[in-house]
Amino acid sequence: MNMSVEAKNVRKRILDMAYYSGVSTHLGGALSIVDILTVLYRDVLNYDFSNPTWEKRDRFILSKGHCVMSLFAIFVENGLISEDEIQSYMKDGSLFSSHPIMNLAHGIECSSGSLGQGISLALGIAKAAKLKKEDFKVYTLVGNGECNEGSVWEAFMLAGQWKLDNFTIIIDNNGLQSDGDSANIIDLSNLTTKLSGFGFEIIEVDGHNEDELRKAYNVDFNGKSKIIIANTIKGKGISFMENNNEWHHNRLIKEKYDCALSEL
Repeated sequence: MNMSVEAKNVRKRILDMAYYSGVSTHLGGALSIVDILTVLYRDVLNYDFSNPTWEKRDRFILSKGHCVMSLFAIFVENGLISEDEIQSYMKDGSLFSSHPIMNLAHGIECSSGSLGQGISLALGIAKAAKLKKEDFKVYTLVGNGECNEGSVWEAFMLAGQWKLDNFTIIIDNNGLQSDGDSANIIDLSNLTTKLSGFGFEIIEVDGHNEDELRKAYNVDFNGKSKIIIANTIKGKGISFMENNNEWHHNRLIKEKYDCALSEL
């Protein structure tokens, strides 16, 4: 698959953050969601990077908060975070750490990282928009490992019950999680079948194919909430990281950094 220039630049920035931080970072999952977020922010969200507190903006909540490097990289690419600011990533006193800290001026809609928390908040924001007759849409991204959490399934049930046609859940389905192969921990294979009875509009796509992602985002809600199951590769774009769970959380030394950059 050809990688877009935007997605390639985001991946380079992720590598920069990981290397220059000098500490272990969540590289694998950050790389698997790059294409999902690139298409979302470039082609889908009603969002003004020059006015991130605009009340009518669409909201994006990163529920799998440990993959925030991908979000930071997109914000730097679009001028919402400056080059100088992102150099403080993971340093003492920085606004930018291993998980999102709510900061609307820098695009972060909420603090997240406690798995299952972000999707629950996103659901509440979508419901509030309906009650207040606001037109903005809400998007949230959860991980396949995060789907082990009961609070995620409570959110699935409630979103299906409420039929919020302003609410999209994206599942980063990369098949791995912190403790290993997801199928050996809690097997969530065939998610489409498992979720079909909840009353969603469900679309399953290649999470690295920008055309498929764009079409999925634009599928009509048909009076329901929407789930996009994005089948991805953990560590996508860097051969020695792809499907290698050692890179769920690891330190990027110079030799590996140079190798990864050369691949991109």
